[in-house]
Amino acid sequence: MMSQPSKANAEGPESHDSISGRHERARDFEEAKKALLARPRFSVRAQIYLGFALVFLFTIITVAGLLNSIYEVDHKVRFLETVNQYLIQIEQARRFEKNYFLYGTNLREGLDNVYAANQILEINRNQILSITGRNVYDQMLSNLKEYEALLKRIIDLEQQWGNALANTEIDHSIDVREQGQSMISFAQEMAAKERTALEKSINRARQMHIYYLLALMAIMVVNSFILARRILVRIKQYKTFAQRIASGDYTLITPMRAYRDEFTELALAVNQMVLDVEAREAVLIQSHKMRAVGTLTAGVAHELNNPINNIMITGHMFLEDYDSLDEADRKDMMQDVVNETNRAKAIIANLLDFARESGSQLAPLDVAALLTDTIALASNRLKRSRINIEFSKTEKLPRVHGDSQQLRQVFLNLILNAIDASKPGGKISVTVLPADEPHYVAIKVIDYGTGIPKHILGSIFDPFFTTKPQGKGTGLGLSMSQGIVAKHGGLIRVFSQEGQGSTFTITLPVTTFPAEIKAETHLANS
Repeated sequence: MMSQPSKANAEGPESHDSISGRHERARDFEEAKKALLARPRFSVRAQIYLGFALVFLFTIITVAGLLNSIYEVDHKVRFLETVNQYLIQIEQARRFEKNYFLYGTNLREGLDNVYAANQILEINRNQILSITGRNVYDQMLSNLKEYEALLKRIIDLEQQWGNALANTEIDHSIDVREQGQSMISFAQEMAAKERTALEKSINRARQMHIYYLLALMAIMVVNSFILARRILVRIKQYKTFAQRIASGDYTLITPMRAYRDEFTELALAVNQMVLDVEAREAVLIQSHKMRAVGTLTAGVAHELNNPINNIMITGHMFLEDYDSLDEADRKDMMQDVVNETNRAKAIIANLLDFARESGSQLAPLDVAALLTDTIALASNRLKRSRINIEFSKTEKLPRVHGDSQQLRQVFLNLILNAIDASKPGGKISVTVLPADEPHYVAIKVIDYGTGIPKHILGSIFDPFFTTKPQGKGTGLGLSMSQGIVAKHGGLIRVFSQEGQGSTFTITLPVTTFPAEIKAETHLANS
């Protein structure tokens, strides 16, 4: 009569906690989603377009600068060609001038060259003005007009006085020579000056090509670095997320940047996946737990038969011999009934405690006591398999912080696997002791059975991987055990040699060290 209310009271709050936990996770998901979407959007695509736009704009500026440099050089080259043509005409006029004074040849041909030089100045007036300015152009034109006037005066005097001019007008010849030499010197100086300017423009154009190329390369490298860093850093983060989820840490992704982009949609998808995986894992854990319960049911039924038979025999004896029994014998028989009833009740309570579903109930736990209860739960399976189990523990071990239901399932799963791997009449060792790592406790489950082949040793924690015959195992036990241990901030390792047996070692953080902090440190070191 007392067991039914006890069962109802036990299952009621746990189911409520499980539903409450799911609702809390749903709220966490909605809050994370709202936070992820509340940020301003700056997508990777927009950054790529912006980078290309900057490169294109700089390229346009570069091309414009280079075209301007080329135009400047071309302009100076054309100016030098104009000056050279001007100098050729002046020098030709001077040759006629010299021939006239030396040999008395015709001076009018020299005047034609002066007219040609004057025409060159007129045709290229704008070009010369843009290079030299108004003052230089006016000076050149004035010198040319003055030279022309001197030549015309000599021609006029020659017509007036005849050939005697060459001997009588020495002053005129000196003026003409000085004016001609002045014109040539002025033009040569201007040409030399512009050649120097042209060389500077060419050098500047070369430097501009180099600087623009280096600047363009720098912009492209910086843009590529920023873009690649943004993408690769996020990929690395999601790799960490995947590893974290694989280890059993289902913490939702929250905003880490001031803006959202394409990775935000990926974060939302990963968060949704986490919720789905968490829900499916809960179903799988419960399914695997019930499978273990089914495996143990036959043993528990046999185990219950013993106290029930004892109660029945004692009851019949009590009824048959009631009149002949004294008060002390009656009390002894009733005490036997009570003891056997408590024994049966303990067996049922232990099984129900393992099989029931509940949310995580974290508390300081005595690992040795938890292992003792788990071994008792598997005791009948051990008897039927004719396997001896040796349990040893270190005294005064610190407690661990965890969920008794989940850790009991892990320990039971390892013990049942050890039974399956052992031969009838074999032996299993279970040991709990301080771990090699500070602030950790180690639980070792050792069998001396068939061992695990080396080529599949790395796959035994993969979901649905099993070496048992079809229908004998789901391949989820070790995978879920690894996830449960990881949630507790610990690790599960295996060492096995084919034909010699296997050793599974679980390390769990103790309560004297914050489990959350130690979990992060332990996973990082692994």
